[in-house]
Amino acid sequence: MKYKLLLLTLIITTLGYSQNAPIDFETGGLGASWTWTVFENDTDPALEIIANPVSSGINTSATVAKFTALQTGAPFAGCESMHGADIGSFMFDTNNSTIKIMVYKSVISDVGLKFADVNSAALVEIKVPNTVVNEWEELTFDFSPYIGLFPQTVDQIIIFPDFDNSGRTQDNIIYFDNITFDDQIITPAPMVPAPTPTIPEANVISVFNTNNPYTDITGVDYNPFWGQSTVTTQIDIMGNNTLKYAGLDYQGTDFSGNVQDVSSMSYIHVDYWSSDATALQFFLINQSTGGAGEKFYDFAVEDGITNNTWVSKDIPLTHFTNQGFSLLDIMQFKVVGNGTIYFDNLIFSTQPLSVNDFSDLNVSTYPNPTSDLWTIEVSNSLIKTVTITDILGKTVDFIEVNSDKIQINASSLSSDIYFAKITTDQGSQTIKLLKN
Repeated sequence: MKYKLLLLTLIITTLGYSQNAPIDFETGGLGASWTWTVFENDTDPALEIIANPVSSGINTSATVAKFTALQTGAPFAGCESMHGADIGSFMFDTNNSTIKIMVYKSVISDVGLKFADVNSAALVEIKVPNTVVNEWEELTFDFSPYIGLFPQTVDQIIIFPDFDNSGRTQDNIIYFDNITFDDQIITPAPMVPAPTPTIPEANVISVFNTNNPYTDITGVDYNPFWGQSTVTTQIDIMGNNTLKYAGLDYQGTDFSGNVQDVSSMSYIHVDYWSSDATALQFFLINQSTGGAGEKFYDFAVEDGITNNTWVSKDIPLTHFTNQGFSLLDIMQFKVVGNGTIYFDNLIFSTQPLSVNDFSDLNVSTYPNPTSDLWTIEVSNSLIKTVTITDILGKTVDFIEVNSDKIQINASSLSSDIYFAKITTDQGSQTIKLLKN
């Protein structure tokens, strides 16, 4: 009897958490007979299911959804399915967190997508703009950052076909179709951590740094909620925490409870890594009189975006002060851009921290920590020199070599943190060494 009860429980659980997809608006399919409610669109004309007006290109479906975004409607006018019925009840996981939707639009604007639970608690919408007009285009939305976040179980899909905060100059008709739920997209990620800074701690104010050579200021929120869709996660890269912004629109770092006077500093240092970003702006935000002020550095304009390697940048603080910006009360960072971006070493400093010749070397260090010998081995190049520095940046050893492996005698060193800058014929890399 208990086995039958277990089977019944599994069946009920499966039925209770099922997802209805794809949404294709076809007769006998999903979406056409759902109860769609239009909201914030002035008179709220109903969502229409019509014959595909342009059955060419990537979408040859027979029927599609038609949404009329009125000029007098809100920027966030949209439509939503019925709770507890249409799309079913489900949780995001690695099998369904990539959502694609086909759209046909006559204007360029964001398409927004979000989901809500039975109590209308909702995820923040993700917005993706169409890039072409008057033809079908498939847009991709990455909901993987929301896996495991509240609300975990959702039962309603909410679509914003023409999310335009600048306002419409006319009524816009948008067609959408073929909403699918696919496996999580695994984007490339850095294989090694950002380079470890080595200048003395007395010369920095650290907000977030890799390998922890410095003590970060307290009271920092790395995932503040300002209405953005980007969620910050901290991932481990070879034992080092790194900030990950997946599907970046904008995100910030908030230390408004521990405002910093950085007027004695000369640079704000940033390390970033991305495989797909094409835009990135870095903002400083202060508590200036009359309300918060902010100025930004545009990586795409000033330097160009370099992908698939760590980029180290020391931004002179004069870039901000020359615009009449005060450094006496810095309380937040903000980044605006696109793609998936990893950040590390958010540090104010009196001198440059950049390791400009850093490359993704395949370095092995063992044992680490050690009481006598470190072995450093590089599998894809020859080591030329190794420079060992202490936590204050003082050189304690310098070795010339022409091999893929070297042993370093640590027996005479005090128990502490050290750094090895390994220079090879393929570039250089700085790693952290621990002495017991």
